[in-house]
Amino acid sequence: MKSFARYINRRETGSVKWLRYEPDILPMWVADMDFLSPPPVTAALEERVHQGVFGYPEEDTRCAEAMTAWLWEKYRWQVIPDDIILLPGVVNGFNLAAQDCASPGEGILFQPPAYKPFFDVAPHGGFEEHQAPLLRTSSGRYVIDKDLFRSAVLPHTAVFVLCNPHNPTGRVLERSELTFLAETCLENDLIICSDEIHSDLVYPPHQHIPIAALDPDIAARTISLYSPSKTFNVAGLKTAAAVITNPDLRKTFLAACRGLVGKPNILGTTAFQAAYQSSAAWLDKLLAYLGENRQLVQQFIAQELPALQAYPPEGTYLAWVDCRNLNLEDPYQFFLDEAQVAFNPGRWFGDQGKGFVRLNFACPRNTLREGLDRMKSALDSLDTK
Repeated sequence: MKSFARYINRRETGSVKWLRYEPDILPMWVADMDFLSPPPVTAALEERVHQGVFGYPEEDTRCAEAMTAWLWEKYRWQVIPDDIILLPGVVNGFNLAAQDCASPGEGILFQPPAYKPFFDVAPHGGFEEHQAPLLRTSSGRYVIDKDLFRSAVLPHTAVFVLCNPHNPTGRVLERSELTFLAETCLENDLIICSDEIHSDLVYPPHQHIPIAALDPDIAARTISLYSPSKTFNVAGLKTAAAVITNPDLRKTFLAACRGLVGKPNILGTTAFQAAYQSSAAWLDKLLAYLGENRQLVQQFIAQELPALQAYPPEGTYLAWVDCRNLNLEDPYQFFLDEAQVAFNPGRWFGDQGKGFVRLNFACPRNTLREGLDRMKSALDSLDTK
């Protein structure tokens, strides 16, 4: 656990997280951990760099084999290497899925509040944007409004883009919820594109279930997207995977790349393989550390920031903080100006995010405490004005 507590000066590493703001601002925004990547990943990269030759690589099945073994070990989902398509990123993947499976004028459905690039999918392809917002309960937990979801599926809706675990709310959908979504999509002939990039970052007793693992008929209409980027902190190496068990759907997905989206680079695939083959023990330690950070955020908000509310995330390392009781025009700007802490603004996640901020707690605990203390000082000053 000592490695996670270590402070790393990321301002000297070209980090967008740390260089976007002035030096007096503490960045707790973009989903990028302030931890060293797993030693097996670093060792594999060092070995590959030491070879000193970076020519065109031969088609290699080792990444696909590592991915299939990981999916079986973690989720008991059995796929084969041929089902795996390597990509530069998950965002590429869900844009490709939409352009593969929908025609201009058809609808792309998703569940806000949502990761900002979801809102770009429809404009990129000339599609209609169809929304089925999640319902926020009095506890702060988000659930599916089944009637609203059904009504959001129109005759020309073509693709449902799922995010599970959900960003930014932190929900990990239960089997019954996934079954409802899948069956509704099957009934209406929708393709499911499931962004499961945070699937490995789940806290007990919650468990991630790949929606495609529910049933072969569901799998046949699903494009599932994974990446080691969040779990193993290798986002800069730009490597992800689409898992498509239906060979016809896989063929059209590959055709949608049409020379515009290529394969990951040789160092990205090196990290991908080492992450999934050799870094499970590191992940167990990471989850333990993140779990303690998660608990700290919840306790601090409950005890020291009672005007705020944050339901404990079931997955991800992101806290979705409700600041609406403060009656601020923009809580993001308030905390930036008065606390010198940068969060993701709630508006980044759609209209449903107004009055919220997203807090990244994947950092050394001392850094997290400093950020929380800065929030408290700013709110204490607000009370005295």
